[in-house]
Amino acid sequence: MIRSQAKNESESVQVDLTPLLDIIFIVMVFLMLSANIKLQSLQVDLPTTDTSAVQVVDNKAVTINILATEPRWAIDGETLPNWEAFQTHLIKTVQEKPDTEWIIAADKTSDVQYMVKLLGFLQQHNIQATQLLIDDEK
Repeated sequence: MIRSQAKNESESVQVDLTPLLDIIFIVMVFLMLSANIKLQSLQVDLPTTDTSAVQVVDNKAVTINILATEPRWAIDGETLPNWEAFQTHLIKTVQEKPDTEWIIAADKTSDVQYMVKLLGFLQQHNIQATQLLIDDEK
């Protein structure tokens, strides 16, 4: 007859940790892959040339500027004294140039409320902005 060896009671109570380790490694890999990684950038000084190149300026693009100080509003560098004058000038420009591409340029120190106010106005009048620019310099 075949006899089996009696097992110690201490061996039969042990927990198998292999599945737990598998789950921990899967979660760790998931967290490492989904973590935000700061992209490194390198400051590059581009070479210049002695000859001047001719650049073609697109006449269809108009810039809306949001300034940090009063007067807060400008269209293509022309400052406007208040919000009402800005609205009137913007609507007049849209009527004169319906195919205009709009670029919104905001100073980094300007308040967000002015950007929200402008975006609400543009949405209300179905004016599509093609680009949003943020000025890094004061």
